[in-house]
Amino acid sequence: MAINNPYQSYQQNSVNTASPGELTLMLYNGCLKFILLGKKAIEAGKIEEKNTNILKAQNIVHELMVTLNMDVAVSKDLMSLYDYMNRRLIESNLKNDIAALEEVEGLVTEFRNTWKEAIQLNRQKQFVQSGQV
Repeated sequence: MAINNPYQSYQQNSVNTASPGELTLMLYNGCLKFILLGKKAIEAGKIEEKNTNILKAQNIVHELMVTLNMDVAVSKDLMSLYDYMNRRLIESNLKNDIAALEEVEGLVTEFRNTWKEAIQLNRQKQFVQSGQV
């Protein structure tokens, strides 16, 4: 008999009910989480933990890359930036380079903040259009 973990159930439900924009925001937040854990592992000398967390951040960057709509002009620029971030993550993993991780962290934070603002503006626009103002 399996015991359900309420947190895992909540997490799974959040992913299943999220809009595409919210899923992208979750990816950015997850990437930041794993970068932070990777930095802490480097500082603590925990090589396996560092590798695991940086690989998770790389996997998220890969997911962001494959979800780009390349018919949209800005996607080509984003692809270049995501590719750069991925290369810096690889470098940070190989060389235990915290500065490279911090550089990627800064880029992901900017993307996340911009994306979050876009979601909020879209919600406000939908709210106004629905006549609820």
